[in-house]
Amino acid sequence: MTAAPEDEVLHRVDNGVAWITLNRPEAMNAVTWDQRERVIGLLAEASADPAVRAVVLTATGKGFCAGADLRSSGGGSSGGPAAERVAGDVARMIRLGAQRLITAVLDCEKPVLAAVNGTAAGIGAHLALACDLVIAAEPARFIEVFVRRGLVPDGGGAYLLPRLVGPQKAKELMFFGDALPAADAERLGLVNKVVPAEELEATARAWAERLAQGPTRALALTKQLVNASLDGDRATALAAEATAQEINMTTADANEGVASFVERRTPKYLGR
Repeated sequence: MTAAPEDEVLHRVDNGVAWITLNRPEAMNAVTWDQRERVIGLLAEASADPAVRAVVLTATGKGFCAGADLRSSGGGSSGGPAAERVAGDVARMIRLGAQRLITAVLDCEKPVLAAVNGTAAGIGAHLALACDLVIAAEPARFIEVFVRRGLVPDGGGAYLLPRLVGPQKAKELMFFGDALPAADAERLGLVNKVVPAEELEATARAWAERLAQGPTRALALTKQLVNASLDGDRATALAAEATAQEINMTTADANEGVASFVERRTPKYLGR
């Protein structure tokens, strides 16, 4: 399998922020298998690189991500002729493709911000909703498109949506597949902030650079605690909290935060 051409997934690091940009505007950024592999790899690199302290996922053109590219090899929920499949092929494709992409966002050790410039459909919607924070341009729409194709949602959609909006609203969105405008997505809590399209990049940069100046390890541990809290019981959550506190108090940033409070000055976090 070949890697996605670099111009189909743009990447740069600026002021501690890794920008990962889907760049197939002619296809509304419908994501191919190879693009997914590159995004997954870049998120893993961001986790391991101390110079990266926040990540922005965004796209070029009018679409954030129109879903999986069903015309590409292994591209989506139903890529390839049915006659060529045997039992297990589809489940394996989903595990190795869409689910790995969403898991890479959820497990990234740096805060991940989605800057949703346009339509986010299917796996594209789930890619945005898996991020820690979501800023959307006013023209953006979120579409659980699977039902329109007679498909079951993949990419963790039935896991993510009920946790964000509750089971009844999640079923409404998934059963009907109607387009949800950015303003309505913000009202439901799927989006943190909606801005005019021309302000999207600047707003995302301001938020991401603010995150990049924060106590990176504390943010990573906080992300893990919040994500895990939705799946476990109270005792497990409190035990995880105590462990996270123990780990975090060994970091330079925790010491700096306490010292700056005592000394009545602004803390200067180094991400360590």
